[in-house]
Amino acid sequence: MMSSPRRRRRRRADASDSTPPERSMQTPTPERPDTVTRLQAVYGPPSQAGFGSAVFFVPLAAGDDLTGAALAHYRTFVGARWERLGEQAWMEPWRQVYVRPAGAQADIAAELRAISDPDALRSVPMFLAAIDDPEAARAALGAAFDAPAVGELRVFNLGDGGAMSGLLIAARHAPGGAAILQVFLMD
Repeated sequence: MMSSPRRRRRRRADASDSTPPERSMQTPTPERPDTVTRLQAVYGPPSQAGFGSAVFFVPLAAGDDLTGAALAHYRTFVGARWERLGEQAWMEPWRQVYVRPAGAQADIAAELRAISDPDALRSVPMFLAAIDDPEAARAALGAAFDAPAVGELRVFNLGDGGAMSGLLIAARHAPGGAAILQVFLMD
């Protein structure tokens, strides 16, 4: 039985599900800018919980593949569930559903709402609004993904081929050679 989006709240991973404290959400550092810290405050720090949401900030050199980094962190986020259900279950729904065109006006919330893939589009309201503070979420998303430093942005559909579905936003940030990878997976 599905509950209404207002009642189904995103569960962020607790500290036992996250990476070591020195790499999780705390204070901005040169390695983790304020925009990432703000995004983690809303959507959660790096995690292997396999449910809810998490934000990863990882090194990504100019020649590194953003899609490959996104897939690797999708697998990290799913954690032990990846092996339990098997790769085929997690990869069946995996597909790119949006690429920000070069020179396009950056507006991540509008871009998510305009996704044409019906499976991915079902996750957008949960991602944007069914959270504790939707206004803070949209502000954090905009600060992280609409910044001029974002040189490449891709959105992927994901899930387990059954009850779980979600999105992964992958963005390459030009200064410092890094990527923000935000995973959102709900049932």
